[in-house]
Amino acid sequence: MLPFRARLFLAFSLLWLLFLGGAFFLAGRGVEGALRGYLEATLLADARQAAEAYGKGQAGTLLATGGVYLHLYAEDGEPLVLTREDHRLPKEALRALGDTPRVFWAEGFAWTAARTPLGLLALTAEAKPIEGALSALRRALLEAFFLLFPLGVALVYLTARLATRPLEEAAREIGGRSPERLDPIPLRLPQDEFGRMVEAVNALLQALKEAKERERAFLAQVSHELRTPLTVLLGHLDRLERNPLGLEGLRTARATAERMRRLVGDLLDLAQGEVGFALDPHILDLKALALEAAREQGVAFHGEEAEVLGDPDRLLQMLRNLIANAVRAAGREGVRVRVRKTPPFGLVEVEDEGPGIPQDLLPHLFQPFRKGPGGGTGLGLAVAQAIAKAHGGEVEAESAPGRTIFRVRLPLLEED
Repeated sequence: MLPFRARLFLAFSLLWLLFLGGAFFLAGRGVEGALRGYLEATLLADARQAAEAYGKGQAGTLLATGGVYLHLYAEDGEPLVLTREDHRLPKEALRALGDTPRVFWAEGFAWTAARTPLGLLALTAEAKPIEGALSALRRALLEAFFLLFPLGVALVYLTARLATRPLEEAAREIGGRSPERLDPIPLRLPQDEFGRMVEAVNALLQALKEAKERERAFLAQVSHELRTPLTVLLGHLDRLERNPLGLEGLRTARATAERMRRLVGDLLDLAQGEVGFALDPHILDLKALALEAAREQGVAFHGEEAEVLGDPDRLLQMLRNLIANAVRAAGREGVRVRVRKTPPFGLVEVEDEGPGIPQDLLPHLFQPFRKGPGGGTGLGLAVAQAIAKAHGGEVEAESAPGRTIFRVRLPLLEED
């Protein structure tokens, strides 16, 4: 596969060749047509004048007409007077003449004829000057072609080189990027196709760099979250090994293992949310799901029926995460759950009377390991948002001291 510069050079060289060939061909045809047209017009004008002169008996004054030769033929085509023997006309052509004078081309000359009282008056003119002029023109055009074509090819090469230099520099810079080198392309280009391409690549590199940093931070946080309970668990297991009857240590170890199980489960749910949950959709009543989750946590509930299409297990998991998060912040007595319809969405609101969420944390609340005042693993809200988005909805939050509301919007089931 030829490089882009070579393909561009060959394409424009071919266009230049076609342009020169077409221009010179049209120029040659135009000059030839003009010369032949001038000669034909001269012959026809002389034929009319000669015919009028012969009709008035003035033939003797027109036997010499610069460059034009006069001949006289009988009606049957027999020559009566020939000025030049090599301009003899065939009888068949003369007998086929009509009443309107026309110019005919023979080998080496052009001729026309007009009827007079004395017979057919034929006028001939040499075509060699025209052929000589055309031959000289062809030589001049050929010389111009061999001069202009290489010059044009050189200009095409310079143009292709200048036009593709930014693209080649960008390709070289992009080729030097790797997962270990994600710095932007240091090129400043105009806002043309090349400039927009470099901007798009820089935006992609920046997104990859941010994703890699988030991945590194995520792995570091996961390692930290798992290391702490593992240390506690190993400590309690060591204590149980020395004192097998320590039931309190066994309960603590079990709780720690359960916390680790929840953490690993949340991580798996979050990973599934990023690639798309495998949903088992059913026609559901949000009121029934929210009521079940509220009763499990023992919090106040009020709502109306709102049918949605979704996976009952996933939606119940989302509601449990939101309610558990609110209970950690405000206790059971300070949490209220509401369900209502705001077409085209069904709305679930989880409100608590806790201390509120800091404003600087609020925009990052649904990112993994962003912990609110209530503690937790920092994954519950991220998992809840992933489940909502998998169902075509979203989770929003607003908070002030003494009042925090999480709103879940899910598309209502269409009536048809």
